Amino acid sequence: MSDSAQSSGKHVVVALGELLWDMLPAGKRAGGAPANFCYHAMKNGADGYAISALGEDDLGDELENEVNKAGIKHLIKKNAYPTGTVEVHLHEGIPTYDIVKDVAWDHIPYTKDMVDLVSTADAVCYGTLACRSQESHDTIMRLLDRVKPGTMKYFDINLRGDFYSKILIEEQLQSATVFKINDEEITQLQTMFSVPGTPEEVSRWFLKEYDLDYVILTAGSEYSQVFAKDGAVSKVRTPKVEVADTVGAGDSFSGVFCIEILKDTPLHLAHKKAVNVAAYVCTKAGAWPEYSEKIPDYVAEQGLE
Repeated sequence: MSDSAQSSGKHVVVALGELLWDMLPAGKRAGGAPANFCYHAMKNGADGYAISALGEDDLGDELENEVNKAGIKHLIKKNAYPTGTVEVHLHEGIPTYDIVKDVAWDHIPYTKDMVDLVSTADAVCYGTLACRSQESHDTIMRLLDRVKPGTMKYFDINLRGDFYSKILIEEQLQSATVFKINDEEITQLQTMFSVPGTPEEVSRWFLKEYDLDYVILTAGSEYSQVFAKDGAVSKVRTPKVEVADTVGAGDSFSGVFCIEILKDTPLHLAHKKAVNVAAYVCTKAGAWPEYSEKIPDYVAEQGLE
């Protein structure tokens, strides 16, 4: 696995965590934030791998087939727990989630082949949700300790339900080099960490407090902003598009931003491309739309730079 990753000539991006079925009103679609991240990083030039677990059931077999069809490489372990599902409820395209507990991805084992893979990674993505169980938490945090020096560790906080705590968030921030958070989450963390000020000021506090390379603040349909360690700031207003649903849009932003930074794309151009892909994903159903058409330059077309 690691030899093929190294020989591809592409940047190796590894996503750690949940792999599941989003049970949408129109039917089930493959998803899970880390897998979504991996799909879009891969579609934009990365050698993308997902590390997760699926059940020894029909849903697990179907989902593994979907991952293979999408072109996502993976280390997926099968176990006796049910394959993960999430009931997704849409209100004007905006999702809320009912996440089933004690499923296969709550039991991701720590294995040598996973260690071998993450040791080749140029970037590793993770979040809070997959760490809701002790077993997967321990696997993910141990794998983060096994990356090579200089690896981007992309913490997309992804707060869901009550599956997080200040202790977990602090632990994951201490491992991170990039921190992505949305406007609702930053309000929660502002209270949790007792940080005064505007969202921008709170973002800068996290950047400095945890010695991060980047903090990314997304504000849904309004704007997104990236703060860099070197003092650079990029702000792009969110383009207006006809929304099918917003499932996976933030994850697509993350996957694209990650690979563009790895390719040394200038910050504002990396940010703009991430915004364009996220807008495109909003126009399609589900988190893994086809890239069979040219993605419009929504930012330039709407004069938002």
